[in-house]
Amino acid sequence: MAKIDSVEDLDVFKRAHQLTLHVYKICQALPADEKYGLASQMKRAAASICTNLMEGSYRLNRGEYRQFVGIARGSCGELKYHLLLAKDLGYISENDYSSYRMESDEISKMLQGLAKSLSSPKVK
Repeated sequence: MAKIDSVEDLDVFKRAHQLTLHVYKICQALPADEKYGLASQMKRAAASICTNLMEGSYRLNRGEYRQFVGIARGSCGELKYHLLLAKDLGYISENDYSSYRMESDEISKMLQGLAKSLSSPKVK
C-alpha cells in the first residue's frame, strides 16, 4: 500500500474535487434568479466536501479528523438533494442527474470507509 503524504493524494479527495468542478459548471447554466439560491447552495455543498477533508487532515488528532470526514459526508448528502432539486426543476437532465448522483453515492461510501479507518486503532 502506498504512503499517503497529503489528503489531496486520497482518491476520495480527487473524486470529490472533480465533482465540485462539474457542479460549478452546472451552476453556470442555471437561471440567473438561482445565482444566490440553488446555485450558491450547490457550490457550497460540493466545495464543502473537500474543504472539510482538508481541514480535518490538519487537525491535531484522528478523532477531530474523523469528525470533519463526517461533516464532509453530510455535505455530500446535501449535494445529493440539490442535484435532485435541479433535476426536478428541469435545470439538469435525467442523465446528468444519474451520473452525478452515482458519483456522489460513491464518494459518500468512500467517506464512510475513511471515517471507519480513522476509528480503528492506529497500526504501528
